[in-house]
Amino acid sequence: MSHGHSHGGGCSCGAEHTESPERGIEYGLYQKIDMDKLQCLNENQEGSGRTVFRAWEERCDRSLFVESDADEELLFNITFTGNVKLKGIILIGDDSDMHPAEMRLFKNIPQMSFDDTGREADQVFSLNTDLTGELEYPTKIARFSNVTHLSIHISKNFGAEKTKIYYIGLKGEWTEAHRHEVTICNYELSANPSDHKAKQITPETHFIS
Repeated sequence: MSHGHSHGGGCSCGAEHTESPERGIEYGLYQKIDMDKLQCLNENQEGSGRTVFRAWEERCDRSLFVESDADEELLFNITFTGNVKLKGIILIGDDSDMHPAEMRLFKNIPQMSFDDTGREADQVFSLNTDLTGELEYPTKIARFSNVTHLSIHISKNFGAEKTKIYYIGLKGEWTEAHRHEVTICNYELSANPSDHKAKQITPETHFIS
């Protein structure tokens, strides 16, 4: 069963109608991902899941991809460096039945595992074959307006044993996280000499009448 048209191993990402500087800026949230904390569960090669989050201009680099291992599922756990309002997602898959067919999003569940994917997702997308990044899947912005952790569960593909993804683009707004830390006051470290003068108390004489 064929899903999409063949590109002869190439990618027509240079097509005029898909290129715009604004779109590259919009899909810049990859710069706000804490890559040291990013996890991809069931990846065939360790660390390969991180490579699909990159610049818009590099989305058609076919040398960078993630392929699933034991079955067709993949689970990405993404930690942002601040608060994110997620507005849209683009996913470029393989020109075969290895292309993802369903994407489920979960917000603010750190260290999510496949055991957690049984719960109701915050949003589910049925995916179409996309080889150039033309299709954008808009999120429910009200639901994804304060995201610090995002989990992307690729639950199925178009029938292959493994899943292959080349690029995932995240569109949205980033704001710096407000840290509620205790302010340490240092004024006591340099005591004012005048504060200690009062200790030199002059004895008082009490008269008993």
